[in-house]
Amino acid sequence: MNEGNIDWILGLACLLVGMGIGALGYHLMNANARRNRQAQQKLKDTERELNQVRETLNGHFSQTADLVAQLQRTGQELQQQFAADAERLCNDEQVKRRLRPQDETAEREEESSLHIPRDYAESARGTLSENYGIRRGPAEEDPQPPRY
Repeated sequence: MNEGNIDWILGLACLLVGMGIGALGYHLMNANARRNRQAQQKLKDTERELNQVRETLNGHFSQTADLVAQLQRTGQELQQQFAADAERLCNDEQVKRRLRPQDETAEREEESSLHIPRDYAESARGTLSENYGIRRGPAEEDPQPPRY
């Protein structure tokens, strides 16, 4: 064989090997890209489902809150009607007191137990006084500086 033919054969073999390595690299990188696209699509689908569930829950809680408010109003109206009928028809004072609306009795209890916060001490030795925690004995009234 001729030396020129060996160069051509070696060049052609290197070209084929390079094309094979390039094709393999492209295939591996393309597989990762495909997996990434699939993962992104799955993530988008999951986010869409989560948003749908949130919207459904928001509607459910809104409807439930409206129903609870309506139930509370109906219960208060029923209690007021029952108390009014008891005031009109019942002679027993203890029954009337029990049937009065809870708001009135709670307000009376809160008024009696409510104390306004103060920013001063009860006495001169309270926790908010200026000399709280300072102990002064009979000999410590006015300490004198040492004389030289």
